[in-house]
Amino acid sequence: MGLTTYIAIYFIVWWVVIFAVLPFGVRSQHEDGKVEDGTEPGAPQRPQLLRKALITSVVALIVVLVIAWIIESGWIRLDMFPMPFDPKLYDLK
Repeated sequence: MGLTTYIAIYFIVWWVVIFAVLPFGVRSQHEDGKVEDGTEPGAPQRPQLLRKALITSVVALIVVLVIAWIIESGWIRLDMFPMPFDPKLYDLK
């Protein structure tokens, strides 16, 4: 597989991981008892987005490296999965 394929896999994994990591450690203004006027009480007090983005990047990199190792080592070959509209599956001439 090419580098661009692994980059695409990385971005897909990154988005999946960021949505899993976003709720960790978030406390709302209502939970802290410090609701500022004009804001939603459920808004996070300190979302720590930079920290979560860094954690997400590292976790996504590890996941993609494991996926790349599995594919490149030959444990799983992509040609073992049937692809839609594969001419070998259908007698198309």
